[in-house]
Amino acid sequence: MLAKSVHFFSLFFAVSLIAGCGGSGEPKSDTTPDTNSPTVDTANWDSQLKAAITTQGIAPLQRPRRASAAQVALGQALFFDKVLSGNRDTSCATCHHPLLHTGDHLSVSFGTGGIGLGPARVKGVNRRLIPRNSPELFNRGLASVDTLFWDGRVSGTKAAGFQTPAGTALLPGVDSAFAAQAFFPITSIEEMRGDANDRDVFGNINELANLPASDFPAIWSAVMQRVLTIPRYIQMFQAAYPTVPANQLNYTFAANAIAAFETERWSAVNTPWDRYVAGDTTAINMTAKQGAVLFFGKARCAECHSGSLLSDQDFHNIAVPQLGPGKGTSAPFDYGYELVSGDPADRFKFKTPPLRNVAVNGPYMHNGAYVRLEDAIEHHLDPTASLRNFDASQLSAELQATLRNDPQTQQAILQTLDEKSRTPIVLSRLEISQLMEFMNALTDPGSLDLSGDIPASVPSGLPVAD
Repeated sequence: MLAKSVHFFSLFFAVSLIAGCGGSGEPKSDTTPDTNSPTVDTANWDSQLKAAITTQGIAPLQRPRRASAAQVALGQALFFDKVLSGNRDTSCATCHHPLLHTGDHLSVSFGTGGIGLGPARVKGVNRRLIPRNSPELFNRGLASVDTLFWDGRVSGTKAAGFQTPAGTALLPGVDSAFAAQAFFPITSIEEMRGDANDRDVFGNINELANLPASDFPAIWSAVMQRVLTIPRYIQMFQAAYPTVPANQLNYTFAANAIAAFETERWSAVNTPWDRYVAGDTTAINMTAKQGAVLFFGKARCAECHSGSLLSDQDFHNIAVPQLGPGKGTSAPFDYGYELVSGDPADRFKFKTPPLRNVAVNGPYMHNGAYVRLEDAIEHHLDPTASLRNFDASQLSAELQATLRNDPQTQQAILQTLDEKSRTPIVLSRLEISQLMEFMNALTDPGSLDLSGDIPASVPSGLPVAD
């Protein structure tokens, strides 16, 4: 999801931590007022922020309409149940775990066949890397979010219809783009479905993997056949959708429930920043206010991280190095949004991520190219120079081996570099620390400990923990 987006997404992520870790060297000379000075004019900073908020049309995020408790409970069970995967060894939570702030803290993920959780996860023998970083899930269920995945391959609204890899084969009745997204991880060979002739954890033939990759309805139907052989799931579906006969239940109802659970649990709308926008001028401190002024001004972050979500939901190329197994027809490269739009001008563009809870999620970029925030911010300050001097030693040996950063590849990436990323940004250490403080003000305290979202068990009886 990024580009010029990723540019400022990482810029700020990096910003947060680099100052938190102390950074390196002494602060440069800077004209920004000393935040500890008694002469600092608080009203002036609030006035500047109010103007930026008005110009940007920013409002505090609002909690979405609540789904029924039965639908949320069903969605939670499905989200954590490995029965949805071909080999019964992977769940949605494998790559989006509450203990890892709804991501997995890996550069790119390991799907079916893997063992373990997060950074301790080990890829299965002869299994493939998933091409992209697993994004966190905060606020993806808000009504204003109409584009999902790093390349935007799922988009639309219930009223206008959805654009997805399934085309007209997408089942009817989908509630949101977030629910439409939930149709596709289970169809991915690397993520959840598995390889042809695989056997599951019990030694049984994996019937999902033997279905044609392009036959989405057959895959969804086969998953539901599994789920509805479990008596507890039949009860939960009936409770969540009491007016729907059992013989009419299809994967739409599962996807809507999964999205309902994610939206209910992971809508981060109580950040200090949201409280400030709502009128509480004491919700963020002076340093964060100065960082916010930089965000909307000199640092140019809001050119991509705009509006209430701090994302323009658009696609940008910010010269992220090419690494990983590659994606689709562009493999061993990942052409990003071009794979969806078909326009070569969109090559290497990825979606701008929203920034709520950005300070607790990483690695950074669509492929996790930067493990440390210090390195991510350096990239964003001068993407062209950073691309040319990329240091892959921060990555795993397997991922290092996939790096394609020869001069020809660099030139190809820079051909579609976002115009806003062509001019380097110069920030002092003080300004970086101020931006960091603003990034911390985007963290919802309720998102820090999500252990309560993990069920003790799931209806299939399969283990919940990875």
